Amino acid sequence: MGVVSLSFDLPMASVRSQPIRSQPVSQTSSSQTATVQFPQADQNQLTQLLQQAPHLLQQPWPQLLQALAAKFEGAAYKGGLLDQSPKEELVLSLSQFDCVLFVETVLAIARTLTVEEPSPQVFRDAVQTQRYRQGQIQGYCSRLHYFSEWIADNQRRGLVENITPALGGIPFNKSLNFMSQHRQSYPQLKAQANWQCIQAVETRLQSLPLHYIPQAQIRKIESSLQPGDIIAVATAVPGLDVTHTGLVYQTPNQAKGLIHASPGGSVRIAPDLATYVANVDQSIGIIVARPQNPQQ
Repeated sequence: MGVVSLSFDLPMASVRSQPIRSQPVSQTSSSQTATVQFPQADQNQLTQLLQQAPHLLQQPWPQLLQALAAKFEGAAYKGGLLDQSPKEELVLSLSQFDCVLFVETVLAIARTLTVEEPSPQVFRDAVQTQRYRQGQIQGYCSRLHYFSEWIADNQRRGLVENITPALGGIPFNKSLNFMSQHRQSYPQLKAQANWQCIQAVETRLQSLPLHYIPQAQIRKIESSLQPGDIIAVATAVPGLDVTHTGLVYQTPNQAKGLIHASPGGSVRIAPDLATYVANVDQSIGIIVARPQNPQQ
């Protein structure tokens, strides 16, 4: 999630991979006109995937999310994808991911499959809706850089539900200011306007209630998790909420694992969620959000 090179992802702003091709596209009137970065080969892959809609939609929503996620197993991990251009662009990829882009892509494809006429444009709109505050592209600062805000903003629009409190999550008392405190690590924050805007965002986030499930409690709540639930790894890093994300993967023996774009190199399945989280540097537990079925 972050531009700093460590053994884990940092804020959502940054662990993104290299864009390949540009396409101009008009967004809604309240958004800036944005350039879409979406490789042609990935567009072709998406078209083929959308043609499988009748078959894929025979599954319940949680199993659909897991099946879609599994289709990307082995895809390359590459950081810095969204931050290659000084101008905010709508970056899309089905061939290489950071941890957040992987989650966004799976959810956007799933939502696209549920509409009457699935199309690449519907997919592009779905990604934009998830990635930007109120679904609107208004430059770098409009991107939901902190994953706690990503969850809260998407929950307000009915796309996900933060189920952490319902699972027994405890208050996560910290100020989110990692980005402004590490300005030198974010090329876009060299611009004074972006830096000041991020500071204003961080100030607003001081009133956002945060909860997490401590590491020691993960085993106790695993039975309440569904395939496709979003897992965010809560961290002890000062000023930061989350260092990695992925989706619950239910194994054939009903154990709960994690499918994620791993900084280790590719999209892969960790067979045991609790063990994986315990091994993430400075992890303290998890935040859980449940993607909402648009057909219900």
